[in-house]
Amino acid sequence: MPVRIPRCQIIPEPDHRVSFVIDGQERLGWHFGTHYPRPFFYPLIGPAGTCLTRMGHPGAPNHDHHQSIWFAHHKVLGIDFWANNLPSRIRQKEWMAYHDGEDESIMAVKLGWYDGHDPKELLEQELIVAVRSGGPVGSDFAPETIIELQSTFRPTSEMLEFGKTNFGFLAVRVARNLSAHFGGGIITDSEGRVGEPAIFGNRARWMDYSGPVSEDHDDGITYFDHPSNPGSPTHWHVREDGWMGASACFSEPLMATRQQPLVLRYQLHAHAGKINAARASQLADQFAGKPGFGVSKATAKHETWTVKRVVSAP
Repeated sequence: MPVRIPRCQIIPEPDHRVSFVIDGQERLGWHFGTHYPRPFFYPLIGPAGTCLTRMGHPGAPNHDHHQSIWFAHHKVLGIDFWANNLPSRIRQKEWMAYHDGEDESIMAVKLGWYDGHDPKELLEQELIVAVRSGGPVGSDFAPETIIELQSTFRPTSEMLEFGKTNFGFLAVRVARNLSAHFGGGIITDSEGRVGEPAIFGNRARWMDYSGPVSEDHDDGITYFDHPSNPGSPTHWHVREDGWMGASACFSEPLMATRQQPLVLRYQLHAHAGKINAARASQLADQFAGKPGFGVSKATAKHETWTVKRVVSAP
């Protein structure tokens, strides 16, 4: 019998890179080389075949820490893990699982957060990434991509505070042409508000940045907050220059302990056309109903860890 090749695959590549492939085409890349201050995702390929994110700010050279899609935080026990010109670093310690599948591929990795002075990590981030197509084969949504991200932050001490700040945890820097200031993009949220002045600091279930990728075509990224996250619906830090991030600590600090780690779930949707609010709300409802992931020791031969959805997030 012919071998069935899964539609959704994870392909490890040279230079500390992983490619997420659907139907033979890359949709997302993961970079974890130690010459970077922290790991990041690049590219995120939209339905039109162009990258919807960028490395760095289009007009500010001091924003080289804006690395497409990445995790960081401004105040971890008062330590800045946001900027690049500091000793603090986030490092991938271990890949735990790469699972291919017909419906989605799943990657699980362990990241260590280090202050740059003590070789012992301040905390461990267990990151699980699931990538799937936005629609069935042959549908209008087939080239679209949905990325589900679950992070569990476990401190090495008994307790750790993530301080009050706009900056953290999951950040997205969109491509120049998608930005409202440098391109022709539009920022929209789940409450129907449009533009930075109306949206900045307000709560919403989801945020969208859409804009032109060619003379006659728009693509965009919708960013979803999961209702299980602390303080959901979250406050949003958005800018006309092409930036959006869910601000989990916008109004108050968050605590994590060894016994009760901080679990955050987000979803990104690389979609065709301008924002379709009805469809975004439908995807938000679907995301809200999806179980989270759990990681456990594998029983199968030649595997160390296995990842599967559980009734509730770990």
